[in-house]
Amino acid sequence: MHKILAIDYGQARVGLAVSDPDARFALPHSTIAWDTRDALFCRLLAVIEEQKPVRIVIGYPARAGGDEGLTGRQVRKFAARLGRRTSLPLCFANEAHSTEEAAERLREAGHTGRELLARVDAMSAAVILERYLRGGEICFDPSSSAS
Repeated sequence: MHKILAIDYGQARVGLAVSDPDARFALPHSTIAWDTRDALFCRLLAVIEEQKPVRIVIGYPARAGGDEGLTGRQVRKFAARLGRRTSLPLCFANEAHSTEEAAERLREAGHTGRELLARVDAMSAAVILERYLRGGEICFDPSSSAS
């Protein structure tokens, strides 16, 4: 079994997606709405325990020119905190336009309004995971490109 968990981190919601056991397909899993760090990690670690992934892929907002914005720093801090709570290997994958792509897929499937908003974070995590599984997005360490 080689399940992979993908995370689309956000300040209010975190989207999660998992691969099938053969790591061929990405499936939206859930969205965690959070207001405290402890609550977020409690729920996230429960999903990790339930799904038993072998790796975690975290969407990272790479910016043109290599400079790191506020969101990039927040994602790196989140990853560092997660890394202290799990021994699973973590990697970053470029999440560029994943939310837009996820929203478009959901609209094409007939979702609108609140239903779309409720699903977009998990679908965005699935988009990030699909890119990773296809090898189209190379994992990288954003600290090597941060200024």
